[in-house]
Amino acid sequence: MSAVDTLRIALVGNPNCGKTALFNLLTGSRQKVANYAGVTVERKEGRFHAPSGRTYALLDLPGAYSLQAASLDEAITRDLCRGFYPGEPAPDVIVCVVDATNLRLHLRFALEVRALGKPMVLAVNMMDAAKRRGIEVDLAALERELDVPVVPTVAVQRHGAQALVARLDQMAGTGHVPAPMEHVAHDPEALHAETRRLLSLAVTMPRRTAEIDDALDRWLLHPIFGLVALGVVMFLIFQAVYAWATPVMDLIDASTAWLAEWARTTLPAGPLNSLLADGIISGVGGVIVFLPQILVLFLFILALEESGYLPRAAFLLDRMMASAGLSGRSFIPLLSSFACAIPGIMATRSIQDPRDRLATIIVAPLMTCSARLPVYALLIGAFIPQRAVGWFNLQGLVLFALYAVGILSALAVAWVMKKWRRDKSEHPLMLELPSYRMPHPRDLALGLWERTMIFLKRVGGIILALTVLLWVLLYFPNGGGDVTQSFAGRIGEGMTTLFSPIGFNWQICIALIPGLAAREVAVSSLATVYALSAADDAAAAQALSPIIAHGWTMATGLSLLVWYIYAPQCLSTLATIKRETGSWKQVGISAGYLFGLAYLASLVTYQVAVALGAG
Repeated sequence: MSAVDTLRIALVGNPNCGKTALFNLLTGSRQKVANYAGVTVERKEGRFHAPSGRTYALLDLPGAYSLQAASLDEAITRDLCRGFYPGEPAPDVIVCVVDATNLRLHLRFALEVRALGKPMVLAVNMMDAAKRRGIEVDLAALERELDVPVVPTVAVQRHGAQALVARLDQMAGTGHVPAPMEHVAHDPEALHAETRRLLSLAVTMPRRTAEIDDALDRWLLHPIFGLVALGVVMFLIFQAVYAWATPVMDLIDASTAWLAEWARTTLPAGPLNSLLADGIISGVGGVIVFLPQILVLFLFILALEESGYLPRAAFLLDRMMASAGLSGRSFIPLLSSFACAIPGIMATRSIQDPRDRLATIIVAPLMTCSARLPVYALLIGAFIPQRAVGWFNLQGLVLFALYAVGILSALAVAWVMKKWRRDKSEHPLMLELPSYRMPHPRDLALGLWERTMIFLKRVGGIILALTVLLWVLLYFPNGGGDVTQSFAGRIGEGMTTLFSPIGFNWQICIALIPGLAAREVAVSSLATVYALSAADDAAAAQALSPIIAHGWTMATGLSLLVWYIYAPQCLSTLATIKRETGSWKQVGISAGYLFGLAYLASLVTYQVAVALGAG
């Protein structure tokens, strides 16, 4: 083992073993989150100081069920433990974390790690939960049979890692390496046999699962009641993302508007004034305004993951989602995208299979996000009569149809991706159903802090840069006067030739350019093009409605409605796709197929409407 003062420790273990909770307990806020080179798998590293004065660098490796890698996460964990991962030094000690309440599964993985022949500690976590269930674990017997140090930990208690830190200090000068067990690691039968032998020697378990888990699972995994319960949970999450986040978003929006107005009135008129007020301040506000939704959404996702319910929800939905080429874990990110595609795409980090994760990211923008609603409200109010159809309102039915088309289109695109992909092998969803437990506030807080930093530092920079670029197109060369004479206006007028077959006039084409900053900006942009003065989007829509109702044909209004189902009129979403995939190619594919679908669907809608006399 290295004799330097700072030792490098790698934490490994199955998902849901409490590994990350142990990492949080040891490192607290002294941790950095990045991505491994060339991939989008998260890399978490932190430091802690032992009472002995020694400093440790702690690396939280991706959860793995086996070192016979079946996913990118497992491949990274395997290669880094072996010291083969490019740009990452080999760890001095591997700490394998196992769940004391589920050693039947976790010991099998520990045996694979032991077979690497590296200095290792086995941390038997959740010892408090095991004690409550009457499970007895003979740590001395495990240590004797495995020939590695074995320590108890309770990651949710303040001093729950003292035994681990003490043992690491003892190992600092020795570096005991257990004898290799290659024959066990590469022989599944031998691995299972050795696991059974260790369990019989060291573990006394009254029953395999907790009574409370069995009682809850009878209802929560029921094919009917389980889906009803899941529907209720998702409804509550969806409502919370709207209800809890909206007041804070409104406050951020109002603060940004006040600050921008202050800059306009305080600074001398000119490019610097406009850049600061309309570009930077509005750009920063456009980034931060999404943060409340992201935090509310991830609060629920982290709580459901920590409680043990999220894997059960994925299990319930996996068969249905798999028929469309997605995973059960895709459900929550796609549902979240109805509020905003940005937190929805970020939520795909809970999907371990990279193929399923990419498919979910690609189709997430097709979910009807809240930013589309101002545009839908304007066009439906102008062109769809407010009359009853049976028990329902026609305008409400049209809005429902727009949502339904988005969902069906997402499923169709995922199905096509499944048929076209080169890898035709099946990737079954492999899940452990952990015991139910109460989420720990410390882990929730650190998880939310991570997501905040990821969004503001990584995604925010791209969004801000694109917003400033859009300001340049709108401001120059006429100094922010008539929008039709700006670069954006000239581009919009030049687009008329391309968009006239789908019924878009030059006013719509110009409004599409600033609408790239955010879909709802299209309403205020149209008001600007029509030289209307409006305090906000609601006032703009009220003033615009009679103008477009008389100035546009029904075919044009329907075509624009369909356009907004598909078109990626949101640079923030594209920036998030870049951040989460690490690839401009995927951004190009996403933007290309969405624009292609939008144009084709609008073309068919417009031409059919004209043929039916709505032109």
